[in-house]
Amino acid sequence: VQLAESGGDLVQAGGSLRISCTGSGATYILDTMSWFRHVPGKERVFVAGRRNFEGSSFYADPVEGRFTISGDDDGRHLYLQMTDLRPEDAAIYTCAGAMAKLGPPQITRRGSYSFWGQGTQVSVSS
Repeated sequence: VQLAESGGDLVQAGGSLRISCTGSGATYILDTMSWFRHVPGKERVFVAGRRNFEGSSFYADPVEGRFTISGDDDGRHLYLQMTDLRPEDAAIYTCAGAMAKLGPPQITRRGSYSFWGQGTQVSVSS
């Protein structure tokens, strides 16, 4: 399984952006797909995740109500729609896939995921 993100950009505070993750290979083995983010020198933190074929989604508190995760249940595509972007949302966003149906708190833990993309940069100007 390979994951590749795209769509990162520079946006103004208050603006919106949708980023994508495209999966290739045996993506059907992925039961949970999520987005993490980090800034250089800091750890990746969970942003949002969804369980395939269930429609269950989970969000970190800082993005609840502003970000929406969606995607294909076969793991081919994962999206993150971001609205009302703030300077503190600026980060490298990375998608991750797990071969298990995860819920809190496991869904927020980096160690729960076996597959990672390279990341896409989202910058927010104030």
